[in-house]
Amino acid sequence: MLDVFTPNAFRLLKLTAAINNTKYAPGRISSLGWFGESGIATLDAAVEMQDGVLTLLDPKPRGAAGTQVRGEKRNVRSFRVPHIPESSALYADEVQGIRAFGSDSQAEVFNTRLNERLTIMRRNIDYTIEAHRLSAVKGIMKDANGADHNLFTEFGVTQQTVAFALTTSTTKIRQKVLNVIEKVEEQLDGVPFSGIRVLCGATFWADFIEHDMVKETYLNTAMANEVRGDPTLSFEYAGATWERYRGTSDVQIADTEAYAVPEGVPELFITRFAPADYVETVNTIGLPYYSKGEVMKFGKGAELEAQSNPLNLCTRPSAVIKLTRT
Repeated sequence: MLDVFTPNAFRLLKLTAAINNTKYAPGRISSLGWFGESGIATLDAAVEMQDGVLTLLDPKPRGAAGTQVRGEKRNVRSFRVPHIPESSALYADEVQGIRAFGSDSQAEVFNTRLNERLTIMRRNIDYTIEAHRLSAVKGIMKDANGADHNLFTEFGVTQQTVAFALTTSTTKIRQKVLNVIEKVEEQLDGVPFSGIRVLCGATFWADFIEHDMVKETYLNTAMANEVRGDPTLSFEYAGATWERYRGTSDVQIADTEAYAVPEGVPELFITRFAPADYVETVNTIGLPYYSKGEVMKFGKGAELEAQSNPLNLCTRPSAVIKLTRT
């Protein structure tokens, strides 16, 4: 009756393929496509700074000689790639009482339950990756223990900030934006970019769209509806795209802050996936998601595990400009 609960149904290859094919429900930063993704074959990533730019050194198999570092201008740190595991269970009772004699409806319901569970598990992983990517925008890197590494402190890079003085009605906002653009150009040092997108905290956004200088600019333009209409939409102003970052209690931009991000910069943000901690995946190139299962004792169901091992990094943290409300 319970042939669906067999070890063959929970093989690493089968479930990993299933969870990687699950529909993606991204957060805002992930949906913007800023982070270039690829896999690495190691559990540690060596990050090098040279001339203010962070890069990941070539991964090497565990036990191999490390990269030789020469010269005083190079600064190298090694970080363990974060490990994001989660577990669940699929019980026999969940497919109890639906099988008709000679039919395979039990297997169909089991597959449906399994896919639903994998979807939930992947959504949880995606939410965590979104949190790590937002931290990377702020110049922070998460390590394997969940601790924060401030890249400005780690590598001696200075965070660039611009105070917008939004509480003052006479503040010349366009000049503030020009200051942001100039700082981006200075920090990129000739590297081209296609535009600037500003992700705003709630209070910063509310004061920005209500500021006299912003409203007056659009009052008699075709884009005025964007200011008068839905206050959650993004809009163009002074050469930048502005939008409110809708976060949660765990994943958010501080209410009185915003971050101006240059878009179109190659490898400004990167994500590297390390392999899972299974025998089958040792020294293989990491995938975004892994899943595996094991039949419970006495065949009462199956235990499921899903995991991801992502390192999210901003390679030019000083090129992301922090904006403050006052």
